Amino acid sequence: MSSFRLWLRELVRAAIVIALASLLGWTAGFFYQTLFVMAWMAVLYWAYHLWKLQRWLDSPDREPPESWGLWGRVFDQIYSVQRRNLEARSQLASALDYLQDSLASMRDGAIIVDAHGDIAWANNSASDLLGIEFPRDRGQQLLSLVRSPAFHQYFMEVDHSAPLREMTAEGEERCLQYEVSVFGGGDRLIFVRDISDTHRLELMRRDFVGNVSHELRTPLTVMRGYLDTLQELDALQSEQIQKPLRQMNAQTDRMEVLLKDLLLLSKIESFESRPKTDRVMLQPIIEVVLDDLRQAYPNSQIDVIFDDVGSVLGDAGELKSAIVNLVENALKYGEGKPVEVRLGRADGRLIFSVTDSGPGIPANQVARLTERFYRTDASRSQRIPGTGLGLAIVKHVATAHRADLDIRSMVGDGSTFSLSFSEPHD
Repeated sequence: MSSFRLWLRELVRAAIVIALASLLGWTAGFFYQTLFVMAWMAVLYWAYHLWKLQRWLDSPDREPPESWGLWGRVFDQIYSVQRRNLEARSQLASALDYLQDSLASMRDGAIIVDAHGDIAWANNSASDLLGIEFPRDRGQQLLSLVRSPAFHQYFMEVDHSAPLREMTAEGEERCLQYEVSVFGGGDRLIFVRDISDTHRLELMRRDFVGNVSHELRTPLTVMRGYLDTLQELDALQSEQIQKPLRQMNAQTDRMEVLLKDLLLLSKIESFESRPKTDRVMLQPIIEVVLDDLRQAYPNSQIDVIFDDVGSVLGDAGELKSAIVNLVENALKYGEGKPVEVRLGRADGRLIFSVTDSGPGIPANQVARLTERFYRTDASRSQRIPGTGLGLAIVKHVATAHRADLDIRSMVGDGSTFSLSFSEPHD
C-alpha cells in the first residue's frame, strides 16, 4: 500500500472515531468534554508510539516494536533502512580490511593521513623506511615524524604528479621515492619506496657516460689538431685528399658537440634532485640567447614577446641550455619561417614558449621526443646537424626545476614547446 493511501486511511479512521465520540457526547450533553478527552487520547497514543520509537532507536540491535497502521509502516521502513545500512557498513568494512591487508603486505611503505596531516593508518614497511609505527603513532602529525625539508615542501604542494626522490643520511645511505595521492575530503595516501638499487645503477650509468665523455675529449682534440695540420699541408691540397679530410673534420666537430651535450646532461642529472635556491630572472637569459642565435642564424626571423616577466628558483646555466636548445631546434626545423619566442603567465605560472611554423611532428612520435638520441625523421636528421640530446637536456632541466615541458604539434601546422614554472613565493 502506498504512503498516501495509508495516510488517507489513518485520517479517515481518526475522523470516524472523532465523529462517533462527538455524536455520543452531544447526545449525552457532554460534547466539549468528549472532544477534550479525545484530543488527550490522540496525544497519548502518538506519545506512546514516539516513546517506543525512541526506545528502539536507543537500542537498534533489538527487533522493531509491534504496531499496526501508519506506525507499523514507519517501524517497518526504519527497520529496512537499518538493515541496508548494516549491510553497506559490513561491505565497507570488508573492503577496508581487504585494502589494509593488501597495503600491509606491500614492500613499499603506505601511510594514510587525514586532511589535518594526522596519521590515520600505516603498514609495517612504513616502520622500516620512515620509523612510523602503527598504531603507536596514530593521530601524530606526519610532518613532525618525517623530518625532511624536501618532503615537507613536496607534501604541502598541490601538484603531486611527479614523485619526489631523496637521499637519506641516517645509517646506510638510501634513496627513497615519495608519491602522494589525494582522495576524499583532503585525505592523502603516501607511498614510500626504497629505490637505492635503481639509484645506484643510474649513478653508475651516469658516471660511466660522464667519464667516457670526458676521456674522449683529449683524443678528439689531438685528432682535430692533426686534421687541421694535414689540411694546411701543400702536398695534400688535392681534392681527392681534402674531401675525406673535410668529412673527418665535420665528424670530429659532431663528436665534440655530442660529448659536450653528454657532459652537460650528466651534470644536470647529477644535481637534478638538489633543491634550487637561487632566484633567476628569465628575460635577461632569453635576450642573451637570442643575441647569440641571431648571429648564428642571420637569415632567420625571431619574434620576441614579453607579456610578463618573472623569476624562478633555479640554475642560470641550466636554464640557458634549455632555452638555447628549444630556440635553436625551432630555427633548424622551422624551414626558414619566423619563430616566435614568448614569456608570459597563465594560471599563476610563468611560461616560456617557442613556436615554429615548420612541418610539425606526428602525434605518435611526440611522446618519444625527449628520449636520448631520438630523431623524428631520418632523412631530415642527415640534412640537419644535431646530436638528438637537445630535448633530453630540456626535459631534465625542467625536472630539476620542478617545471612542466609541454609539446604541442600538428603535422603541417608547426610546433610549440613550452616550459611552465611555478614562481617562487617571497
